[in-house]
Amino acid sequence: MTSARSGPEVPTATYRLQLQPAFPFAAAAAAVPYLASLGVSHLHLSPVLEAVPGSAHGYDVVDHARVREELGGEEGLRALARTAREHGLGLVLDIVPNHMAMAPRHNRALWEVLREGPGSPYARWFDIDWTAQGGRVLLPVLGGPIGSELEHLVVAGDVLRYHEHVFPLRAGTEHLPLPELLDAQWYRPVWWRLARTELNYRRFFSISELIGLRVEDPEVFDATHAKILQLLAEGVVDGLRIDHPDGLADPDGYLARLHEATGGRWTVVEKILADGEHLPASWPVAGTTGYDALRHVDGLFTDQEGARELLGAYRRFAAPQTDRGGNWEATVRRAAYKVLTHELATETDRLTRLAARLCASSPDLSLRDRAPWALRTALEELLVRMRVYRPYASSDVAAVVTEEAAAEARLAFVVPEEAAAVDVVRRLLIETPGAETAEDRAGRVEFRARFAQTASALRAKSVEDTAFYRYVPLLSATEVGGEPGRPGVSLEEFHAYCARVQGDWPGTGTVVSTHDTKRSADVRAALAVLTECPGRWAQLLAEVTRPEEGVPDGQLAWAAWQTVFGLGPAEEERVQEALLKHVREAGMYTSWTEQEPPYEEAVAAFVTAGPCGPPGERVASFRKVLDPHVRANVLGTALIHLTMPGVPDVYQGTEGEYRALVDPDNRRPVSFPPEAPGEKGALTAAALRLRARRPGAFGATAAYTPLSAEGPAAEHCVAFARSGEVVTAVTRLSLRLAEAGGWRETRLPLPPGRWVDVLAPGREFTGHARVADLFDRLPVVLLERAAES
Repeated sequence: MTSARSGPEVPTATYRLQLQPAFPFAAAAAAVPYLASLGVSHLHLSPVLEAVPGSAHGYDVVDHARVREELGGEEGLRALARTAREHGLGLVLDIVPNHMAMAPRHNRALWEVLREGPGSPYARWFDIDWTAQGGRVLLPVLGGPIGSELEHLVVAGDVLRYHEHVFPLRAGTEHLPLPELLDAQWYRPVWWRLARTELNYRRFFSISELIGLRVEDPEVFDATHAKILQLLAEGVVDGLRIDHPDGLADPDGYLARLHEATGGRWTVVEKILADGEHLPASWPVAGTTGYDALRHVDGLFTDQEGARELLGAYRRFAAPQTDRGGNWEATVRRAAYKVLTHELATETDRLTRLAARLCASSPDLSLRDRAPWALRTALEELLVRMRVYRPYASSDVAAVVTEEAAAEARLAFVVPEEAAAVDVVRRLLIETPGAETAEDRAGRVEFRARFAQTASALRAKSVEDTAFYRYVPLLSATEVGGEPGRPGVSLEEFHAYCARVQGDWPGTGTVVSTHDTKRSADVRAALAVLTECPGRWAQLLAEVTRPEEGVPDGQLAWAAWQTVFGLGPAEEERVQEALLKHVREAGMYTSWTEQEPPYEEAVAAFVTAGPCGPPGERVASFRKVLDPHVRANVLGTALIHLTMPGVPDVYQGTEGEYRALVDPDNRRPVSFPPEAPGEKGALTAAALRLRARRPGAFGATAAYTPLSAEGPAAEHCVAFARSGEVVTAVTRLSLRLAEAGGWRETRLPLPPGRWVDVLAPGREFTGHARVADLFDRLPVVLLERAAES
């Protein structure tokens, strides 16, 4: 283990705050007394560096040297840190090494590059392909082809204005006629639609407003991390969350450099692990931000057999085509092809050009004479078959870009000799030839990095931002890090996961709700109950959905009904906004760039008349009948999250009941303290205070011991002990449990000693406790070993 995993600064629990102009440092400071009383050890702050004015999230950084003025500036941050220290709390910062905002008027470094071109000292900051587009940066900002926008392009002194956009002019060009002036710049403003195929800078996924940074360059790393490192060195900040390391050219090298620069401070990375994938063991970090934990906790409360029944009902109701929502693997594959040829077409082009150049100049003659179209096809076919986000320099690339994938990729070619392009691409990724020039070696390093970066963007866009909106039998399974094709997790799988985390990454982060989750944990907990009654749900939808009443399509209807079931009573505007985003992300009948107003109007009308209209009242009544089982899932999810191995991160407002949909719905400001925290709030505070009171029971050297119930309903009890000092037990699949006759004589053997109920002081248990007694007040119990008298 590295010092980052076992050092003394590991938090006991963190609390995530979404900072924005409406909730600045001063507001966070005002909440500190309450948050300290809740029992967390650190505040986890969203990005604090200077961002685009008005930004509600802060991931669009424009200046790494300054703390954001709209939040209160550096003094505001330091004041917050002082207030936090006075109450025993530290700070953890979310930082963004992968990209900056493509906003020249606010981003001084980018402004200088656009003014001075590749000769600018800041040119090395940005991942720009100066060999493309005639050596000019493509700026996709125009509302139409440039010929139709000339009247809006205005020269004002030494700048060029286009509506709200402002760009610098190359020195000495300000007096040229407009056509000549435009041709003389180091950039080229173009119609925004050209971004898909012509862009020559790396982006964050397919978002052209965020330009990629080259933090693999030591000078760029130093310049973009100086302020953060200063805040760490001066004790203002204690730890870091790293946003999207998979977008970097060299995550291994970056994390090693960061670890050395911070002195091994507690650091977690936003790494999405595919089902069965493990975090690279060589990374000097405490672990992930916790989406792997989310997937395992959610899976515990999902009935796998019921999920299969629900899928069958969904197929009958929505009648999706096999490759457009009825089969998970086919849905992902189709989405990946679509993303590669549309949203990531320019990235694929750049990879293809690089591969062609490497082949043409390689000293290995067996790589030559490869047609660019064949190399592109090979790249596409390998990329869409990636099972994980990306390969790493520290990992075995052959285990990621597998021979099995290559065999399938060759089938895309008619002529066997042309199919050899697949093997050529795979060799460029995997092999390290003995006889190579320095240029060839550097080219291969770049090719591998860009392949990995493209793979990461493809996985995120095709799975999280497309397939999750096309494959909707169970919305709670379509969550970041989730596995919709296998949403359930057995007791054995869960315990094995927890044991592995405690042994390998005891300081890792864990989450169940974040600023990026598509539905909050409480909404997902409600939806999971549907896997326990799939037939009843299907029957209800058949009764409330009338095709003659304007249902736009079956998949949307199914998702809309689940949305209102999971969310419960809410403003129609929130539901409409979430479902509009849903259909645009799915991209089957409308999209963000190719909007179809008639279809979107039909969706809005359906939501108003159906899920948010009188038929929705029947769904609300059905949910009310299931409330006890929703409650069991909500409380069970919360307690397991707060006591399982790792460092729990509590998202703002989620200590009490918190029902939210996809952003921006889940980034709304919350009140401190919450108005009605309820029994979930009491449970959260009790568990967090217990962690603070007994840190050794949950830390790096703590033990995780599964406890197995005995009796007819044993599979419905999830229980474990932490270091022989704390016992957690929760009810799973409570509806199935009730239908099977309840707990009856099921018992839970407790570790030796006397155990007191933390959630209901005065209750004590020893030996083989009847589970019905443990859960006679709540569907969960948290026990603490009593002191020996």
